[in-house]
Amino acid sequence: MKKRLYTAILLLFILAPQKGNSQINQDQVGAWYMYFFNTTFKESPWGFQGDIQYRNWNLGGDLEQLLLRGGLTYTPKNANVKFTLGYGNVTTGAFGADKSTTTESRVYQEALFPVNFGKRFFTNHRFRYEQRFVQNQDFRTRYRYNFFLNIALNKPDMEAKTIYLALYNEIFINGQRNIGDGNTVEIFDRNRFYVATGYVIKKGFKVQLGIMNQTTNNWGKSQLQLSLHHSF
Repeated sequence: MKKRLYTAILLLFILAPQKGNSQINQDQVGAWYMYFFNTTFKESPWGFQGDIQYRNWNLGGDLEQLLLRGGLTYTPKNANVKFTLGYGNVTTGAFGADKSTTTESRVYQEALFPVNFGKRFFTNHRFRYEQRFVQNQDFRTRYRYNFFLNIALNKPDMEAKTIYLALYNEIFINGQRNIGDGNTVEIFDRNRFYVATGYVIKKGFKVQLGIMNQTTNNWGKSQLQLSLHHSF
């Protein structure tokens, strides 16, 4: 009798609907709307950069994340690298009808290395280290590497009225597995692969429209991305 009872309980546990990431509709396309900016302080090596991102589980209205981020930049003289020390505030929403949110404060350090291969091919290598203070979790860290590639299509350089192909791939690695209250995460956090068409409206101002596929250990999902990139 006890054996049958234990078996029934086990079956109920296995067959019961699970909450959390398992309920994310992986076939539903999301949308991210983003604004990136960077500037320098006159002729000095110092500057500022940041971004505002409104991310949705669907095309709009079902909040995935609202991300506000900015950082102080430094470009050493005669060195083709830019360093950033920054801070981000992230509000993360649950998928679907659940309107609950969690908050995160994030400090990050970044190094950006641009490398050009002749004409038309423009790459950037970005290394980022994050210190994360997530609501109801222990202190966390994360490592990120992003490879960007822009290919000018109708002109040899990224000048006004240039149409270009934009691609990137970014991998995220967690710095530790234990995040508090007996919960753990994998060392591999996620990967993002992105393809878009871009247009240079004028010097220092361009727009991109594309799609990004994000893969974690628990789910994979595609997001449309519309982004403005502003240098001044």
